[in-house]
Amino acid sequence: MSTATRSRPLTAPSPHAPAAGGARRRSRTRTRLELALLLGPGLVLFTAFVLIPIGVAAYYSLYSWNGFGPLTEFVGLGNYVDAFSGDVFQSAIGHNLIIVVLSIVVQLPLSIGLALLLNRRLRGRTFLRMVVFAPYVLSEAVTAVIWLLILQPGGFIDELLRGAGLGFLVRQWLADPKIVLYTLFVVITWKYIGFGVILLLAGLQGIPAELREAAALDGASGWQATRHVVLPLLGPTIRVWIFLSVIGSLQLFDLVWIMTLGGPANASATMVSYLTDHGFKRYEFGFGSAVAVILFIICFTFALLYQRFALRRDTEGALTRAVS
Repeated sequence: MSTATRSRPLTAPSPHAPAAGGARRRSRTRTRLELALLLGPGLVLFTAFVLIPIGVAAYYSLYSWNGFGPLTEFVGLGNYVDAFSGDVFQSAIGHNLIIVVLSIVVQLPLSIGLALLLNRRLRGRTFLRMVVFAPYVLSEAVTAVIWLLILQPGGFIDELLRGAGLGFLVRQWLADPKIVLYTLFVVITWKYIGFGVILLLAGLQGIPAELREAAALDGASGWQATRHVVLPLLGPTIRVWIFLSVIGSLQLFDLVWIMTLGGPANASATMVSYLTDHGFKRYEFGFGSAVAVILFIICFTFALLYQRFALRRDTEGALTRAVS
């Protein structure tokens, strides 16, 4: 026997080791049971109402099916080819992209400006906040009917312009293919601007007032403090708003369908209105399912890329702060 072997101390197994191992196993079992109880119902509902319908739609999209009888006419990717090669669907995608760009270029600065204004101490601030947020509470159907009456020929807008001596500006707001999409965007902005303002107001409430006071003590003007202190700290809220706005613009349907049915001459058609027209009005359920799958892929791809490149640092920072 070597010296190293003789000098190595012999340790007896601890009598508490089996008990500690059993406790760890029980803790892991309990954690798994808790996760199963807490996540199980949600996973079941998500699978039943999200994953399975997506799979069924993808399956139906491979057939030419009118919604009646069995699936017999297999066309493979033919529905997808027909959709992308159609001028109407291409223009519908373009209309959605126009709404996306206008939302970011117009609605975002307007929302930030209103949020900064309503965040100040103003007389009647609560009432002004309520007025801005009230349209968002209305349903899309009610909003569409209200604006249909306002924008009809000889309606409130036309009479208002004529009364102000601006009768030359009167147009067929929902019948002119050149302006109908932008008219709808005005209605969309009126409807959803309140949500953006409330979201940004919540972000402004989380910015400590001491930071602005410190900037003022350093000689910064109000605009400089807003630009270099407030807006950077409001960045995570702005990025969330952009994400919600883009997804909502890609899925725009209710207002368009009720007010114009995608017309005139498909000048205001969106991807969802195109899907509804072909899938439900023309009984082309296989083709409509293909359009639905395309819309899902577009939204899902954007969500993944936006999460990867825009929201990741915000969520990582939130997790780091929570852990610390």
